[in-house]
Amino acid sequence: MKTYEKELPQGYVEAKVVDAKSKKVGIIFSLIALVVTVATLVITWFALFGQYDESFWEIGEKYLVLENPFANIARLAILIVAIPLYIILHELVHGIVYKLLTRQKLKFGLTFTVAYCGVPDIYVYRTTALLSLLAPFIVFLPVFIVPMFFLKNNLDIFLFAVMLGQHVGGCVGDLYDTALYTFKFRSPDTLMRDTGPKQTFYVKQSSEVLMTEYDGENI
Repeated sequence: MKTYEKELPQGYVEAKVVDAKSKKVGIIFSLIALVVTVATLVITWFALFGQYDESFWEIGEKYLVLENPFANIARLAILIVAIPLYIILHELVHGIVYKLLTRQKLKFGLTFTVAYCGVPDIYVYRTTALLSLLAPFIVFLPVFIVPMFFLKNNLDIFLFAVMLGQHVGGCVGDLYDTALYTFKFRSPDTLMRDTGPKQTFYVKQSSEVLMTEYDGENI
């Protein structure tokens, strides 16, 4: 299976650009990520405490605040370290899949709004792109969900919910690109240049999907 092209073949045209560095896209993705994170926490809260009649603060004092304050401080410190560590591992998983499938040079980076990994020197085919896009989402989803069923302390469960929300919210860009492939760019001949923060989709002019379907807007 051919996974990439070194040069854009003849007959291909640019169909869509998703640029996470643009203000518009950065704001949209950040808002969606925030909504997803908050929704995850709300769902977890009601799953844990929906059967109790106490107030929010009574539940917090009774079930989330441990008798030993140092235990809470330790948990908070672990969370502070875990969040940036997860971001690094997320991008490494993207990179591992790209490296295994293409053997090409990777590009990693971090801006105020986005962390990224890309393969800017090549054009990857649809299957290669999808495998890299979905790899972190699939790998880390059970990492944060499964322990929640075995932990005894509600505070520990809630902190894993924080990480789960961060994970799903952090995959918004990946899932958006996946949706584009699922509903718009279904041809296996579709190529993508992934510089990291920006993904550019290319389709054959002879593709079954006519270019008139693409509005030319970048997001």
